[in-house]
Amino acid sequence: MITEDGIVTHATPETAWIKTTRSAACESCSSKDSCGVSHHPSEEMNIILPNTLGVKKGDLVVVGIDSAPMLFLSFFLYVFPIILLIAGALIGDALAPVLKMNSSALSMGFGFLLFVIAFLIIRKKQAGMSKKDKYKPFLVRKKIPLSS
Repeated sequence: MITEDGIVTHATPETAWIKTTRSAACESCSSKDSCGVSHHPSEEMNIILPNTLGVKKGDLVVVGIDSAPMLFLSFFLYVFPIILLIAGALIGDALAPVLKMNSSALSMGFGFLLFVIAFLIIRKKQAGMSKKDKYKPFLVRKKIPLSS
C-alpha cells in the first residue's frame, strides 16, 4: 500500500478534504503532474475523500491507495499500447508477403493502427475504472500528534 500523511482542512460527516505534500512516492511517478489529484502544480495536493474515520478539521491522517490496482493501471497505460504496437508491426510484417506489399510500410501501418486502438480502449475503460473504489485513495487511520 502506498501511503501519504495529510491534514484535514475541512470535514463533514460524509466527506473530508485532505491536504498532503508530495513525497518521494509522488516524485518518482511519471504521472505526477497529470494525475488529477492536485489542481495546481505545487508541492501540496488536495484530496476529497469519504470521511470513513469521522475525522475533523485539523486532524492528522494517513491516506492510502492499494499498490496492486496502481500496478495494473501502470501496465494498462504504459505497457498495453506498446504490446499492441509490436503486435501490429508483427501482423503487418506477416501479411506483407501475402498482400504483396512493402513489409516495412505495412508493419508501420498496422503497428500505428493497433497503437491508436490501444488508446481508444484505454479512453473507453477510463470512465468505468475511475468510478471503482479500488482505484481511489482512502483514509487509513488518524495519526496521534506527538506532544512537545
